[in-house]
Amino acid sequence: MSEQARRDVAQLLIPTLRWSAERGFGDARAVVEQGLALGVGGFQIVGGEQDTVRALAKELQLKSRHPLLIAADLERGAGQQVAGATGLPPLAAITALNDMEALRRASRLTAREARTMGINWNLGPVCDLDLIDDNPIVGTRAMGRDARQVAQLVTTWVESCQAEGVLACAKHFPGLGRARRDPHSAAVVIDAPADQLKELDLQPFRAAIAAGVASIMTAHAAYPALDSSGEPATVSREILQWLLRQQLKYDHLIVADTMTMVGIVQDRTPAEACVRAVRAGCDVVLEPGDLEPAIEALVQALERGVLDPDKVRQSVRRRLKWAQWASPPNDWRRPSGADTAWGALLADKALRVEHGPLPTIGTVTEVAIIDDDADVEGRRAVRTGLVEAMRLAGNDARVVSAPTPASGGPLVIALFADYLAGKSRSTLQESTHADIAVLMEQAAALQRGVILVGFGDPRFVAQLGLDTPTIMAWSGDRVMQHAAGRALVKKR
Repeated sequence: MSEQARRDVAQLLIPTLRWSAERGFGDARAVVEQGLALGVGGFQIVGGEQDTVRALAKELQLKSRHPLLIAADLERGAGQQVAGATGLPPLAAITALNDMEALRRASRLTAREARTMGINWNLGPVCDLDLIDDNPIVGTRAMGRDARQVAQLVTTWVESCQAEGVLACAKHFPGLGRARRDPHSAAVVIDAPADQLKELDLQPFRAAIAAGVASIMTAHAAYPALDSSGEPATVSREILQWLLRQQLKYDHLIVADTMTMVGIVQDRTPAEACVRAVRAGCDVVLEPGDLEPAIEALVQALERGVLDPDKVRQSVRRRLKWAQWASPPNDWRRPSGADTAWGALLADKALRVEHGPLPTIGTVTEVAIIDDDADVEGRRAVRTGLVEAMRLAGNDARVVSAPTPASGGPLVIALFADYLAGKSRSTLQESTHADIAVLMEQAAALQRGVILVGFGDPRFVAQLGLDTPTIMAWSGDRVMQHAAGRALVKKR
């Protein structure tokens, strides 16, 4: 049984391939070769450039013994991961426009760009409700806090994505909207009553299921009201088998979120966590750690009877069904020039001005960058997009540490602060408050105004308690920096 078992369980694993500016996918080459040799069910791509991602995805499919799921986290458009693709505002910014057609086009554009690069599985949308301000992980990734409205938005997003031949993924079941800790770095327990969770938190997931969503991602969080054992949903048979499969009648892919997070590993190895996730009802697992130990642990669990061979074969069939569904290339619809131009216009439209109007900037504009997220490991967003866009528009924009007499116009303070994986806090650092206060005093001493640009969740800007003219730009992605730059230099 061992050889067949190894082939079966290998298909349940989705390792991650990370790109770096220095070596491209060079550091991931060993994982590529090992994964293909073992027969994994797919790969998750993090980062890259359009041509290199397209070439890699093609190579993976050609060399694999079965169709693969090629996944990427594209919540904010294909440009969130892949340089050269179209970046989009966060879901919260799009849904704040109250324009269902904009959400539909955003989902469709993301899927079309993904497919042209060989990515057939978008790990989105976020179905978590934005319920509490001190949630350190959801923020602008959510579509809102009204369960009924979010359910309608989720339906539109899922249907539009999958109409383009790309799997959607509703996450993080049964909902991380009430989390006060980040599962990337801590154990998470959500102590909400069962009736509250079922009435509110589950509504978007019910909508996704009704829309035929291809996959649902589990939350690395415990819900004592749903499973008194206190186990995270990812390894809870009560939540996955009874609630999701039986009560909600979901029969497509269940995917376990990254298996190296503290919230799921805790006192076990990633390989042990993989066994528990598959036993609980997950069909595939993301980033399972080292592949050989994970496969060995799963095979041993099969031989000892810990895992049901029929359930494993059922998971293998589910994965293959959806990989085959996404694989035919003959109906790919490439994004048009109008599609990508619309993406840039959407970013402009999503900007929000508060305490306006914005004062007119000078021909020389000084920009001070305050990065509240500088200590977050893995942060990839560049901080130069705002100045780049202003210079392209003909403004002499300069990055400064303090205002100088070189400019008579308002000082622009660019604040980067958002809810990020691993940040584990929902408040600005004291040093951020202090640095901004000093900059404002220095500008006042030169009799200059200030324009604040918030690159991240608007709640971080609100913590400053300022009434200075402000551009809310929703995220620090390059697309939003460019939009803010255009807004600053346009004639008013």
